Amino acid sequence: MTNSNPMTVTLEDTSVLTQSEQKLYAQLIIFNDDHNTFDWVIQSLVDVCGHTLEQSEQLSIIIHFKGKATVKTGSRSSLIPYKDALVDRGLSATIEEVKSV
Repeated sequence: MTNSNPMTVTLEDTSVLTQSEQKLYAQLIIFNDDHNTFDWVIQSLVDVCGHTLEQSEQLSIIIHFKGKATVKTGSRSSLIPYKDALVDRGLSATIEEVKSV
């Protein structure tokens, strides 16, 4: 017998990652400092990370008040060029592995 109830939704779990796939995810984090201006951090996030002006403004506020913010996620290898470009601009940036996905 099939269920013809239009309110019934069938879900499939297609987002299961193997343990090795989970290790591929990392975060690019920028830390607050006393050297860079809000404008420079915002412009760097727009230029390097491709964020919108609004996203970059919000992230710079989070960095200022929380001390750090995750600005991009992905595999460690994909984040390295972003980190290097941000560090070249004088920002304090690092890549940290994500504990769980």
